[in-house]
Amino acid sequence: MKAVILAGGQGKRLRPLTEYTPKPLIKIGGKPIIYHQIEWLKSHGITDIILCVGYLKEKFLDEIGSGRKFGINVAYIVEDEALGTGGALKNASHVLRDEECFYVINGDIITNLNLKVMKEKLDDDVVGVIAAYPLPSPYGIIDVDENNRVVSFKEKPLLMKYWINAGVYLFKPSIFSFLPDKGDIEVTTFRKLAEMKLLKVVFYKDIFWKSIDTYKDIEEAERLLSKLSKS
Repeated sequence: MKAVILAGGQGKRLRPLTEYTPKPLIKIGGKPIIYHQIEWLKSHGITDIILCVGYLKEKFLDEIGSGRKFGINVAYIVEDEALGTGGALKNASHVLRDEECFYVINGDIITNLNLKVMKEKLDDDVVGVIAAYPLPSPYGIIDVDENNRVVSFKEKPLLMKYWINAGVYLFKPSIFSFLPDKGDIEVTTFRKLAEMKLLKVVFYKDIFWKSIDTYKDIEEAERLLSKLSKS
């Protein structure tokens, strides 16, 4: 089984850090984000990985190469121009059309969620499965009683009533007929598939998950990974 890592973005919110380093190669916990992803994919038996690259693509070639040093096989799909997540995936259709299904991962997340659960949910009547994670509150939450007296204070809890796209997907090749030539899959394809009820979701609760979008995310990921390694 194959996995696609979408790694073509410019990571503008992390500049100047990303002026010379693509976001998936930024180090978190002493190693690049993409190293964490490779280790995670290998733990699920996935050793055939396709990297969709564009911005600073030569950096991936220097760092990852053929994948041999990781015990994996890496193929590269290069964007000549920015295509967005949907266009980037469609650009890789020629190497994925014969697969029964394949995983797609955003290149800026670190997680340990169980991919096999998604495979179990891929029914015949859907195009794909999306992983969902509880919305992390960016602020502390105050609980009060009927007299407006504070009874508890929760520091940045997970908001279990709300779920976010975790950036991990499992698709059948039929997804390609819904993808734009240029544009983001979240903005175009998912809305269409949702209207047609062709997507399923898996809710992940007790896992590690972190998206790296800002400097603050780097600091938070470092802290959480350190805590995880000690548990």
